[in-house]
Amino acid sequence: MAIRNLELGIWNRRFHIPNPAFLIALALSASCAPAGAANSTLTAIDGIRVGHDTLAERPTGCTVVLFDGAALAAGVSQRGSAPGTRDADQLQPTSAVDRVNAIVLSGGSAFGLDTANGVMRWVDEHATDSRRPPSGGPGVPRGVDVPIVASAVLIDLWVGGKPSIRPDADCGYRAAGAATTAPVQEGSVGAGAGATVGKILGRERAMKGGLGSAAITLPNGLRVAAIVAVNPLGDVIDPSNGTVVAGARNDNGSLADVRKLLRSGAALQRTSADDNTTIAVVATNARLTKADASRVATMADDGIARTIAPAHTTADGDTVFAVATGGWSGTTDVTTVGALAADVLADAIVRAVRSATSVAGIPAVRDLKR
Repeated sequence: MAIRNLELGIWNRRFHIPNPAFLIALALSASCAPAGAANSTLTAIDGIRVGHDTLAERPTGCTVVLFDGAALAAGVSQRGSAPGTRDADQLQPTSAVDRVNAIVLSGGSAFGLDTANGVMRWVDEHATDSRRPPSGGPGVPRGVDVPIVASAVLIDLWVGGKPSIRPDADCGYRAAGAATTAPVQEGSVGAGAGATVGKILGRERAMKGGLGSAAITLPNGLRVAAIVAVNPLGDVIDPSNGTVVAGARNDNGSLADVRKLLRSGAALQRTSADDNTTIAVVATNARLTKADASRVATMADDGIARTIAPAHTTADGDTVFAVATGGWSGTTDVTTVGALAADVLADAIVRAVRSATSVAGIPAVRDLKR
């Protein structure tokens, strides 16, 4: 699967000759679970497929989450003050739309919202009656059904020095076509290809962010999972021990720990006020209402607060989507689902930076001297 997705990114006819170093990093970052290993990513939930498309001309791309049959319910939480989204308002509890066919996470800032058009086209071309949203009643022609594709973007235009190269509708179409139930590839792929962290001291002190995924299954069969593209202004913290995993660096390359800098009153020479945002999807196989899904999204957002410091800043557009597939027949407790969603989102954020590889001269966790 890693090779197949890599080929999709390299051999598209729009690309020029790719950067060999970037392709090597891309291949290294495409981590899959070993054959026979349990799936601990978003696709552990039945009915969910994930596909990436990573542009070879510079580190950026998109990630598509597809639902085999429209998701039973969907909600959203937006705590960042600078979000870039499409159809997020449709998922508010007061909106009439409660199902989605796909969710797209993309690089490219607002330009990346165009990826949703490609996903809509792919879903429309490949949909069957059982996988379309309700058409509006008996006798309504099949062709009037419109796929619901929500999306959120992060800003990575400065990474790689070619801001005119960004994900578009074709990127979304390819990612949808590459979607699979295999364990999600993590690291510097898809929406995480150009993601960075720790820009509160300026871009030159940043480290590589990425895309991560995690899942948990309870003995009773309840499953909760997350996928996230990690691109915050702040540092990434391991909540298990409170240490900085990746973030702003000192002159000597060591981790600065922004929490300590903020408490010291140090002047932060921030030069990248608009280059951030962490975007995520959490999902469960439980049965939820639309209001329940919105509550789960709000609770899941705490996973960002546990792992990113500072979080939800004026320079971040943090957005978390929540979906329920309804495949589990047990009794649903929304508080349990929301609490688990926060846990798996926190795990996915840490996995994202630990799986990332350096690109465009931006070091990754694996490059740090221990």
